[in-house]
Amino acid sequence: MEGAGRSGTFPSLMAEGALLSRRGEHGKALASFTNALQVKAGDKHGLVARSVCYLKLGDTENSLRDAEASLQNDQTFSKGLYQKAETLYTMGDFEFALVYYHRGHKLRPELQEFRLGIQKAQEAIDNSVGSPSSVKLENKGDLCFLSRQAESKKVKQKLQVKAPKKDQKQQSKAEPIRNEKTERQLLGELYVDKAYLEKLLKDEDLIKSSTKYGMTVEDLILGGINYLDTRTEFWQQQKPIYARVRDRKLMQQRWLPERKRKPSEVARYILKSMEEIDMLLTSCCPEGSCKKAEHVLKTIEGWSDDEIPNKNELIGNLYSCIGNAQIEMEQMGAALQSHKMDLEIARENDLPDAVSRALDNIGRVYARIGKFQQAIDTWEEKIPLAKTSLEKTWLFHEIGRCYLELGEATEAQDYGEKSLHSAEEEGDVEWQLNASVLVAQAQVKLQDFQSAVMNFEKALEKAKLIHNDAAQQAIIIALDDANKDFIEELKAEQRTERIESLRDYDYDDEYQEGEEAEDQKEREENKQKEIEKEENERNGRGGGGGGEEEKEETEGEKGEDYAEPHQDLPE
Repeated sequence: MEGAGRSGTFPSLMAEGALLSRRGEHGKALASFTNALQVKAGDKHGLVARSVCYLKLGDTENSLRDAEASLQNDQTFSKGLYQKAETLYTMGDFEFALVYYHRGHKLRPELQEFRLGIQKAQEAIDNSVGSPSSVKLENKGDLCFLSRQAESKKVKQKLQVKAPKKDQKQQSKAEPIRNEKTERQLLGELYVDKAYLEKLLKDEDLIKSSTKYGMTVEDLILGGINYLDTRTEFWQQQKPIYARVRDRKLMQQRWLPERKRKPSEVARYILKSMEEIDMLLTSCCPEGSCKKAEHVLKTIEGWSDDEIPNKNELIGNLYSCIGNAQIEMEQMGAALQSHKMDLEIARENDLPDAVSRALDNIGRVYARIGKFQQAIDTWEEKIPLAKTSLEKTWLFHEIGRCYLELGEATEAQDYGEKSLHSAEEEGDVEWQLNASVLVAQAQVKLQDFQSAVMNFEKALEKAKLIHNDAAQQAIIIALDDANKDFIEELKAEQRTERIESLRDYDYDDEYQEGEEAEDQKEREENKQKEIEKEENERNGRGGGGGGEEEKEETEGEKGEDYAEPHQDLPE
């Protein structure tokens, strides 16, 4: 994979890593981000992304290193500050993490993650050492705090130096970290494992044996026990026993009717829950989104109106979320009922935005199940509630598409042109493409092939503009078909015109014109003959006597000629 990664571009490798990380494949995502950083070394976004992967994989040292590297050239980089704080929190350095949460909150107070980070870091400090009133979070105190932190790290490093095996064994046997009850509560299911490992240490023959790699069984057992002891200390700092008991009591009291939740708690719960519902749906997990929305709906239905002033609006929104998840799960009947509940609540509480949302979703369900007329009726009711040109663009397009499915091409063309006009107002090229295709398809149904060709050509230009190759191929095919139909239409029109012209032609006039032409030709020929005759006559009157004499002489000459043979005969 590394070889393939190096051949890619930085954005493509980052996108690949983000996709793998969302799928939970953090090892592969780590490789993608590493390859991306080889293409563009030192990129702060790439360093943060790789730091997140390291943290997910439990490698806190490399996670902290990348987070600090992302801040090397930009100390105000909010993502780097947050990632460093998260890494420090995971490492158990709650005070240090709190400093960076505060720095990030000061730079970006609108970001929720820094506020939550401050809260959880303060709670962790309270649980481990009490109120952090001695911690100075101002800039002038940071250096002193850092020096104290460095000292504490050195102490930890000294304590982590391994003692001889014999001393380790004696220490583990003689000085238990906590009593059995405390360890059981902290370790939970792992307590049985630790007890089993301690029992194995009592088998002298077993602990002296070695593995094929040269390590003794005693080393392996002590390593497991030390790991569990370390985790126990961490869990004790982050959530000590008294804090767990306190939280359990608070959880029990949370559902008591007389306890009123703080507005901040309610708002935080609702905001976080809605974000999780939306994230699950967009992450292709509609089942999880639906279950989460149903759980939140059941929860807030048990709360009073005083705790949630906009309770009905929130319930309608949750029904909408449930319906959208059910659409993705192909549960159309249930989705229709959920969106109708949203519509009913919105109308009862006079919430026009919620009414518009519910009508939108109901029409979507009707269109998905093939009830196009119901979808049209629902969406046409929504038209007056549409606020933006982009919303109208989508709405007109979907109504036109339904009319086209019903075979009502004229209405489909009208709504397609409305969608195109709204898309041009919004300046959205992609929706201009969709609307142009709809208009052209309606015109093909209406056999207005010339207009269809023009609109397909416009759509093809838009597809090339946004580099939509799939749309270009589909439009080229449709355009070719429309051109063929247009040519056939022209040929048919030409044949019809020729037939009509032949049918309306007056043959009597043609015959009469032919006779007149022949008569005219004959008259001209006769006139020419008369002219020649007159010329001959004029020539005859000028030399007529001479002519006769010549004629007689000729005849005499002829007689003489004929007599000459008789004269020559012998007597």
